[in-house]
Amino acid sequence: MIVSGGEALVDLVPSGSTMDALVPRLGGGPYNVALAAGRLGVPTAFLSRVSTDRFGEALLRRLVESGVDVSLVQRGPEPTTLAVVALDADSSASYSFYTEGTADRLVTDPGPLPASASALCLGTLGMVLEPGAGVYETVLRREAERGVLTALDPNIRADLIADAAAYRARFASWLPHVRLLKVSVDDARWLAAGGDVTDSVKAWLDAGVQAVVLTKGAEGLSVRTAAGEVASVPTVPTRVADTIGAGDTVQGALLAWLVRRSVTDLTSLREADWREALRYAARAAAVTVSRIGAEPPTEAELERGH
Repeated sequence: MIVSGGEALVDLVPSGSTMDALVPRLGGGPYNVALAAGRLGVPTAFLSRVSTDRFGEALLRRLVESGVDVSLVQRGPEPTTLAVVALDADSSASYSFYTEGTADRLVTDPGPLPASASALCLGTLGMVLEPGAGVYETVLRREAERGVLTALDPNIRADLIADAAAYRARFASWLPHVRLLKVSVDDARWLAAGGDVTDSVKAWLDAGVQAVVLTKGAEGLSVRTAAGEVASVPTVPTRVADTIGAGDTVQGALLAWLVRRSVTDLTSLREADWREALRYAARAAAVTVSRIGAEPPTEAELERGH
């Protein structure tokens, strides 16, 4: 089972070319990862604290409808985090967040995850906003110690990071406990703090990460591993509605691919394996970007070539 931990929030997305009307869409990086993996038919659970407000009820219902186990979801009366989305000319998204006193920040340590949990995915706001960030960090270290396939997507939201140097140092402290690191090229550049991305990827691998997957927008996906394997695949051509949830779908699909094959040691994969995994993730992401908001595909949709 995959456990995805972090925020569940509501994206307020423009309904047209202006900001005159905003449509609520359910999302959040870790939430989208859980949806993607669950819809692809792999046992998946979501770990977070979700509001008891109307948005929270809708978030929980959508998880259940997508086949996601919600037994690790905590509830509270605090409001749901909101993100106002702006789309630029190529449909890329930027975000403004409203996070003060919201439910997902107040998650508490659930203790050891169920024995059936073979993969743990964390990232985005969950690893930034306290006190929840400290909780997820504890879970990461504990589950890595027992051999779970740990995955991280930092999904940088720079406006919410008050001290960039402190965050980069904390990020570095996570790496010995992370097996799969997925980053966008933009995030990799931010984390490199002006340094060379290739050098940073090598440093992350040297720190203990087994594989670094880079998402490069229209240029596709690539991976570099501690074993020296390098593979790249192109994006799948599609008409882009927006890019919300694309990277989260990649992460969910990659984890689904790995868990189906009972892969916990990424050094066991060869270049051909990585190409197959990346192609699968690229196909899933292509469906997501063809839709408004984060709407990952089901396995049935992929099989019929949606």
